[in-house]
Amino acid sequence: MSGIRLFVEDDLPGAGLVTLSADQSHYLGNVMRARIGDSVLLFNGRDGEWEASVAEIAKKAVTLSLKARTRDQAASPDLWLCFAPIKRARLDYIAEKATELGVSHIVPVMTRRTNAGRVNTDRLHANAVEAAEQCERLDVPTHTDPQKLEKLLADWPEGRRLMFCDEDLSGKSAVEALRETASNTTDPWGILIGPEGGFDDAERAMIRRMPQTITVSLGRRILRADTAAMAAVALWQAAIGDWK
Repeated sequence: MSGIRLFVEDDLPGAGLVTLSADQSHYLGNVMRARIGDSVLLFNGRDGEWEASVAEIAKKAVTLSLKARTRDQAASPDLWLCFAPIKRARLDYIAEKATELGVSHIVPVMTRRTNAGRVNTDRLHANAVEAAEQCERLDVPTHTDPQKLEKLLADWPEGRRLMFCDEDLSGKSAVEALRETASNTTDPWGILIGPEGGFDDAERAMIRRMPQTITVSLGRRILRADTAAMAAVALWQAAIGDWK
């Protein structure tokens, strides 16, 4: 049972007992073959990480008894990842890796060249939860339903910078642009990644008109959308985020 971590909605420590969901109970009781007294780590994104022990294994539910806090809650960087949805397997990858890399908010964005018609946000959330459990993160990224690019930009917070990853190579290198801002800003950020067909000219002009936009290039190689997203997050984390 060593190393098992589970995300729960309950307050911790709460009343001292946590009853797991049906899926988590099945996983712990039937897949992992938990026994009474086995230790599990719990987190909820608010109250830090807690050690618990298996108190009861019933047919449909496993109950855990809280013991002690093992880590205090720590905030993730305030970084949004906004991207045009792609095929399901690659979307799973984005949700998983964005969580591992510390993104705080995931926003699927519908552009004129987006070739994915539907986003299963329940699946996106499930992938993020699983990744947070495995990478020892203390919270799970929030997410929105898919929204049109025009709405995203119209509602963009005034104080949040936008790292626009433009494939036309007209922007500065991402490393150079981030280094220029790293020493003189504490603003929250967002990263915008387009579809595999790229943004059209009207969309590109609309994004560039925003005063919060910093246009960057991720290099001369043609990157898949999911690769571009992870490269951009990694560069931001190294320059401005909690990798410093």
